[in-house]
Amino acid sequence: MDVRTLGIDLAKNLFRVHGVDARGRTVVERELRRQQLLPFMAQLRPCLVGLEACAGAHYWAREIAKRGHQVRLMSPRFVRPYVKSNKNDARDAEAICEAVGRPSMRFVAPKSVAQQDMLALHRVRSLLIRERTALINQTRGLLAEYGIVVAQGPARLRRALVIILEERDNGVSELLREMLIEMSERLRWLEERLKHYDLRIAALARSNEHAARLMKVEGVGPLIATAFVAAVGDARQFRRGRELSAWLGLVPRQHSSGGRTLLLGISKRGDHYLRTLLIHGARSTLHRIQRKRDRRSRWIRALRGRRGGNIAAVALANKNARVLWALLAHDEDYRAPAAA
Repeated sequence: MDVRTLGIDLAKNLFRVHGVDARGRTVVERELRRQQLLPFMAQLRPCLVGLEACAGAHYWAREIAKRGHQVRLMSPRFVRPYVKSNKNDARDAEAICEAVGRPSMRFVAPKSVAQQDMLALHRVRSLLIRERTALINQTRGLLAEYGIVVAQGPARLRRALVIILEERDNGVSELLREMLIEMSERLRWLEERLKHYDLRIAALARSNEHAARLMKVEGVGPLIATAFVAAVGDARQFRRGRELSAWLGLVPRQHSSGGRTLLLGISKRGDHYLRTLLIHGARSTLHRIQRKRDRRSRWIRALRGRRGGNIAAVALANKNARVLWALLAHDEDYRAPAAA
């Protein structure tokens, strides 16, 4: 069969494929099981393959590319307008096949195994932080029912638990005391695992050439550097730094019509985790610029004085994202701004 463009609707076990020839006529439309997909792709001539960027898409993109095909990943929200009539697997595969051939379509770069390893470290660390936060909140809530109010923060809770467990006349029952001991041990275990993952990420940042280069930028540490390298990959897929900032949701959202330009707050699109890290890194920089006299610090101070700390932090995160793009796209080292 002469398949020139193929759309694949991914799933866990059942996959739907839709292929067209050079004239756009349908030549293949069938359902495949998971173990049948790669043998089916191996018997086809090299063609353009479209996939939605969903769970497992990066694995399939790598495997299909090994069979000689050109694989393109697309955001599902860009494929949705091409779905005809009601939604089903066959219509989804047809829509993917149609969308991947559009000249103006935006594509997602497939991630390598090394990138996914970095992202896995960050995802597990983020899960541990959420579990620690939930445990701390539940512990503080239980203590509040017994008239014991503990200030926010892991360190304050640890100190309070030591005092509460030592005292015998504070109104804490033996049953609650047993649960508090167990929760305290679990909190200690979570913090040990968090420290372990922080060390792993720091070691990975030092050993990775690109991440080590990014860490020279003020406000960028091992967390941001490794997350940025893992999420972005090849920075040359973006034509300029502003495209990367827009991809991260750090540029204003636009709602213009009739020649009237209206800019709103930041769009908050893209990778929420990486955007949050960049803004937190920018906030840490705001606390260290009071006595600096370089051009960058003077710009940040002036902006914070005019618009406030939150807008200044987002603006600095936007600037840092563009700087990081330039370092990766042009393979350059960071040149710190000279003092005035």
